[in-house]
Amino acid sequence: MNTEAPVEQPPAAPDARGEGGTEGHRDSRWTADEAAGLLAAERARVPVAPLTERRPGLSLEDAYRVQATAVACQIADGARVVGHKVGVTSEAMQQQMGVDEPDSGVLLDDMILPSGSELLMGDLMNPRVEAEIAFRLGRDLQGPDVDVDAARRAVSDVFLALEVIDTRFTANWRIALEDSVADNASCARVVTGAMLPLDPGWDLGAEELVVSVDGTAVAAGEGRAVLGDPVKALIWLARRLSGLGAGLKAGDLVLAGSVHASLPLEAGTEVRVTSATLPAVHLRVG
Repeated sequence: MNTEAPVEQPPAAPDARGEGGTEGHRDSRWTADEAAGLLAAERARVPVAPLTERRPGLSLEDAYRVQATAVACQIADGARVVGHKVGVTSEAMQQQMGVDEPDSGVLLDDMILPSGSELLMGDLMNPRVEAEIAFRLGRDLQGPDVDVDAARRAVSDVFLALEVIDTRFTANWRIALEDSVADNASCARVVTGAMLPLDPGWDLGAEELVVSVDGTAVAAGEGRAVLGDPVKALIWLARRLSGLGAGLKAGDLVLAGSVHASLPLEAGTEVRVTSATLPAVHLRVG
């Protein structure tokens, strides 16, 4: 008998049929304008009002359209997709953000930094940091019926990561899920640690991550804080992408989500995450 806790179903895929006609044209223009506005806000480091304030009733599907349009612009400018993030997967993060379901974003090559890197506060607007378990896939993972066994078989390596989240909105993180989604799930940078092969018997739910700032422990959480098992973040993401006719690819990096509530970044500090099994990761903040 299968006793696994169910994985929450992702939102349905956007219906492209809504893009036709006059109303669809207006929506497409709005999507393109908002995506361009978010990218301009990031470049100028001048935040804008949340989308949900300016367009009440914004749907999650439309928010993902804004995200996809902005990412497409970045790719056209030379960026390369290297993976995905799943966000707000733990109760601590959902309570902090005031949401009740995960979201996802796209990882681009210029977001990825090696452990020990220095991040300048002046390059961001309102950054915070999260400690996460992350994966590198060794094979494709796709389809609406992905389960834990399939997800684990797809994983090649596991590593610790510090995700630096940031917001292009003026609301000091008082944003709706739709705002976060449009803003590429608030992902700004990812500091990656050394990778270890996934052992078939490894209980990632029991892996405790401890975050310290300047040598003082400030947060901790176990892998099971993420949907009961961080591997389930892969399932959620694969099912969401399946609804878009896409999937995860071999070589993709995937962040499973924070095991604790996010922490503010402060200049002049060093942030480190450790666990019993995975190599430590640290970030210097300038």
